[in-house]
Amino acid sequence: MNIAILGAGNIGWVLGKKWHEAGHAIRFGVRNPDKPEIQTLVKSLGKNTSASMLDEAIQFGEVVVFAIPGGVMAETITAYASALDGKILVDAANNLAAGSTTANSMATFAAQTPKAQVYRAFNCYGWENFEDTTFDGVPSDLFYCGPDGAPRSIMEKLIADVGLHPLYVGGTDQVEIVDSVLRLWFALVRGQKMGRKLAFKVLTT
Repeated sequence: MNIAILGAGNIGWVLGKKWHEAGHAIRFGVRNPDKPEIQTLVKSLGKNTSASMLDEAIQFGEVVVFAIPGGVMAETITAYASALDGKILVDAANNLAAGSTTANSMATFAAQTPKAQVYRAFNCYGWENFEDTTFDGVPSDLFYCGPDGAPRSIMEKLIADVGLHPLYVGGTDQVEIVDSVLRLWFALVRGQKMGRKLAFKVLTT
């Protein structure tokens, strides 16, 4: 697939690398694609990888992944709403600014891109857990939510291509369940000082 990743920080970079290795074409959407660090990143991945301005990346992507700072999500979604509407969108950003009532941007997507298929995923772990997804050979679970149907199978493949086990918790009305995993992760990593290489696994019989 053609995947646009908005942002080229740790999360965007690691996801892009994993999806590139799985055979997808990757374009990073950034404010300055000619920046030396961005060009070095693109060259390190090789063919079928590029960087461009955000509008060109959005046009390229069948799937658009938001891996930008949470504080600029609303303005970015609003600015490019017409180009985003109708696509598969992945909210991997967390708005953790003081005064923010929620970490996700689902309300903004619903208002600005009503025809898009929006998923909440890749937001509940640090990037280290996307780089190395296994614990004693067992892949960690990645909790996500969004519309059921055909696009969900695409999401499950993208999650599996990173090396994680997809665990669907329901539609977008379950977004706070996904974000509660983020809060639990922070409570253990920061509050209990258990280290950032920490993820979750659901056990069933």
